[in-house]
Amino acid sequence: MTMSQGTLYIISAPSGAGKSSLVSALLSQTDDIKVSVSHTTRAARPGEVDGINYNFVSMEQFKNLVTDNAFLEHAEVFGNCYGTSKLWLDDQLNAGTDIILEIDWQGAQQVRKLMPNAVGIFILPPSQAALQKRLDSRGQDSAEIIAGRMAEAVSEMSHYNEYDYVIINDQFEQALGEMRAVIIAQRQKLAIQQARHAKLLADLLSENQ
Repeated sequence: MTMSQGTLYIISAPSGAGKSSLVSALLSQTDDIKVSVSHTTRAARPGEVDGINYNFVSMEQFKNLVTDNAFLEHAEVFGNCYGTSKLWLDDQLNAGTDIILEIDWQGAQQVRKLMPNAVGIFILPPSQAALQKRLDSRGQDSAEIIAGRMAEAVSEMSHYNEYDYVIINDQFEQALGEMRAVIIAQRQKLAIQQARHAKLLADLLSENQ
């Protein structure tokens, strides 16, 4: 089997749409795929681990990384900064590993300019009411923060048409199945199969059997 380039998947969603839960379940059911661990200046939430959920850095460290051109993309969201390591991402894709990049639409626009072959997936909630309920049930944020997130969500959802695929997360298992279908279909594309199965294809077409 010949090594092929991994695929970069850009997955975006408004806060509370269930993106993290879907991605976590997808990883447990799919081989050869990882999530890019972003750098962020925000404080860790309960249960989050440095280097696994995020690379937690100070604002000064983040600015130094920006100056060093270390990020493929970076953006400020709700007063916190987020960035994607360019070197790590290139290494993983060159090794044939598919990578999921969980970023907002601003970051997605930056990435698509540099990596036009990236596959975009946008996750939407079934309604604004459902989104409000999910944000309330977290119990991690104040009413003021939740109100801000709802306002931002409406703005963010208006960018769904910039993506290749749109998934409505109403029934979790159905939405998960649809995400897996995107990954599976992508892996059967001609160029990817030619790279991964070069010898098999050559043997199948050989007249000297």
